[in-house]
Amino acid sequence: MFSHVMLGANDIEKSKLFYDAILGALGYDAGVFDEKGRCFYFSASGVFALTKPIDGEPATHGNGSTMGFNAKDTDLVDAWHAAGLANGGTACEQPPGLREGAVGQLYLAYLRDPSGNKICALHRVA
Repeated sequence: MFSHVMLGANDIEKSKLFYDAILGALGYDAGVFDEKGRCFYFSASGVFALTKPIDGEPATHGNGSTMGFNAKDTDLVDAWHAAGLANGGTACEQPPGLREGAVGQLYLAYLRDPSGNKICALHRVA
C-alpha cells in the first residue's frame, strides 16, 4: 500500500543511531544518507526515511499517530524495544506483550524516538 514513510527528525545523526539499532534488531541494514542529509532505510516492501522538515521549523510528532514495524517473532519485538531504550528512545504505552485486537492476538512494543514520534513493533500471533 505504501511506497515510503518519512518521519521528521530534529537531530538526524542521533535519530540514525536510534533507527540503526532498532531496525538492525529486525534484520535491516543501517540507514544511508543522501545529498540532502536525509537518511533512508530500504527493504523489499518499501522505504523508511528520516528528514529535517523542509520548512525549517522543528520536527514534531503527530498526536494520535503511530508508525509500526513488522517483526517475525516475539523475541524480535523484545530486541527492538531493548535496542530502542538503549539508544535514546523512551518507553510509552504498556510494556511489550500480548494484546487482543480486532484481528486476533498481537505482540506489541511501543517507543518514542528521539524526536518524540510514536513507533511500534508488532508480531501477529497465529
